[in-house]
Amino acid sequence: MHPKTTIEKLQVLLPHWVEHNENHEAEFKKWAAEVRGEGKESLAAILDQAVASMGATDAILKKALAEIGGPSQGHEQHHHHHHHYD
Repeated sequence: MHPKTTIEKLQVLLPHWVEHNENHEAEFKKWAAEVRGEGKESLAAILDQAVASMGATDAILKKALAEIGGPSQGHEQHHHHHHHYD
């Protein structure tokens, strides 16, 4: 087995980073809705900005992934972790 090239590593890492960001976006949206429901509109708006920034970052990372030819073949590993602050 040959050592992985930088591109091969990125073909694994980039999809993980996008998925990770998407998970955080969902969490930010949830908390924005929570604080909005408590009348904290300015805080909710700040969290909405974070969601939008993460979406922009996702688009850039997806562009980088396309630039290197997409994810590695057979890379179906999904890494999930959840942050619970109930």
